[in-house]
Amino acid sequence: MVRAYASRIIEAPVEAVWDMVRDFNALPKWNLGIVDSTIEDGLSADVVGCVRSFHLGDGAHVRERLLSLDDSRYAFTYNFETPAFPVENYVAGMELIPVTSTDQTFVQWWADFDEKPEDKGKYVDIVSNAVFAAGLETLAGKVKGQAAPDGAQRWQGLRPAKVFTSSVIGGPVDKVWAKMRDFAGMGGWHDDITKMHMIDGVRSDKVSGVRDFLFGDGALWEQLTYLSDSEHAFRYRILKSPMPWLNYHAGARLYPVTDTNRSFAVWTADWTASPQDDLELIPNVHDNVFQKAFDTLDQRFFGG
Repeated sequence: MVRAYASRIIEAPVEAVWDMVRDFNALPKWNLGIVDSTIEDGLSADVVGCVRSFHLGDGAHVRERLLSLDDSRYAFTYNFETPAFPVENYVAGMELIPVTSTDQTFVQWWADFDEKPEDKGKYVDIVSNAVFAAGLETLAGKVKGQAAPDGAQRWQGLRPAKVFTSSVIGGPVDKVWAKMRDFAGMGGWHDDITKMHMIDGVRSDKVSGVRDFLFGDGALWEQLTYLSDSEHAFRYRILKSPMPWLNYHAGARLYPVTDTNRSFAVWTADWTASPQDDLELIPNVHDNVFQKAFDTLDQRFFGG
């Protein structure tokens, strides 16, 4: 099985972009490669299981079935019922994630499928570039500068985590990940962190390893609980902290922005604390830890 993939930062809030793409029958409104589209059997375009029937510019007829639709996390998946290409087991999806630092939107579009041996790489390239990248380019032009629809509520009012911070970093994923992957390296790109080191001298990529550091005058211990080079992601928990919280877990993940060879970074955290303490803790972690880390990393190493 292979994966086709394209992603892009779109200059509109996530609610505006979602308002356009959640309509499973709206392809002709934003994708220049689609001539027409109808939903079969008179179903609504947001009925999971519905089939859209459409034609490409060359007259080819394609049918796709909606497999999932998520209004709270801005994502949907679908498959081929009548394929556009000679591939098998085709399942595709689109996900939108808000860029909190700019109120733009990160969009990723992917498809997993099987190619014939003689077609190795052919349809990965076609779907990634001629379909997904080209479609995202026209989508970006259609919604650029649009405001969120009246009454739209981000994530339907329930954030994925107590702190959700996302930003664009001006370097390719592999180079940004090389900096962020080092669990003991954050002291080199966050000015408020000093004396960071791994306890007992263990490797910084040892899951279960603990880093010891000062944040300002406060001493913290954080334990690495997850590290993935394939997902460009890590998670950790706090073992010792002067802050009034319990059960602090956090994690970061990088996504490629394929049209400009940059990185989209997301950092989240959850914990338990009193509502009064959270009034200070939430903005402090968002602004002075996660966003400052992204900004400093971008400026120091990637010319942001």
